[in-house]
Amino acid sequence: MNGLQLTGVSRSFGGRQVLHGLDLTIRRGEIVGFIGGNGAGKTTTMRLILGLLDPDSGDVRWDGEAITAEHRRSIGYMPEERGLYPQMPVREQIVHFALLEGNSIQRARSIADELIASIGLDGREGTLVQDLSLGNQQRVQLAASLVGDPAFLVLDEPFSGLDPVAVDTMAELIRKQAARGVGVLFSSHQLELVERLCDTVCVLDRGRVMASGSVVDLRDDGMSRWRFLFSRPADAFVAEVSLIRDASVAVDADRASVRIEVDGSGRDIPTELLVAAQRHGGLRSMEAVHTSLGDLLSERFIRSNESAGGRR
Repeated sequence: MNGLQLTGVSRSFGGRQVLHGLDLTIRRGEIVGFIGGNGAGKTTTMRLILGLLDPDSGDVRWDGEAITAEHRRSIGYMPEERGLYPQMPVREQIVHFALLEGNSIQRARSIADELIASIGLDGREGTLVQDLSLGNQQRVQLAASLVGDPAFLVLDEPFSGLDPVAVDTMAELIRKQAARGVGVLFSSHQLELVERLCDTVCVLDRGRVMASGSVVDLRDDGMSRWRFLFSRPADAFVAEVSLIRDASVAVDADRASVRIEVDGSGRDIPTELLVAAQRHGGLRSMEAVHTSLGDLLSERFIRSNESAGGRR
């Protein structure tokens, strides 16, 4: 396996189990979104990858081998709690981290100059970190995680608190790292961003993997959806289509907009729906509805939590 792989990893703190047999793979050049609510186990997983914690059971492997301290020197880490020195100038800050990697002062300065150019902060080398915008501080934090020319990046909430422009900038920087073969694992609560940026997603809930796979596969839940908009209340239409087998119907508050869901992804609109709409009359528009990954995952979490609640 070419990449980082966690297999059957479990971890407890005291009597509380935080991770339950977690499987997770980050391949080189792949961007993996790691999502889940607070307390789901994301940060614990990252600390296990970094060697800050040991698993109670399971394996962490690097290119098929048991991971070692030397392997972990090739992992760049960006913690959620930022680790910059606010009163240090940008270039001096990056030089400092490059020196911690064991570089000579000349090499550290060269690395700093290269990274400052790559993150788009030319001309701000002498600016104190505290005087930068939050988005630019995040760029410096990312640069600090890159000083060791890592093979993998582990980024804990790298987009937290950023405005849309800064989010786009950070996303492009991450894409560039993946394009040069760096594997990226990042956690985020911004599901729209995860859907837009990631190749693969792993959804964690209370220490268990609830869903894992490509964004395309996870977004395909085996359903097709359409919205019908009428010029008048569609009560008769709703009553008729509610009798159609395997059709789920939802009506907006105005009673003129109707959302219909049927089994089978990529299906054509069933003839029964078209006939019912024509019979009702007043149809203004009809369109396919593409549900976001965030909506689908929220629905799955709700069902999962309701089921879990029922078993208690």
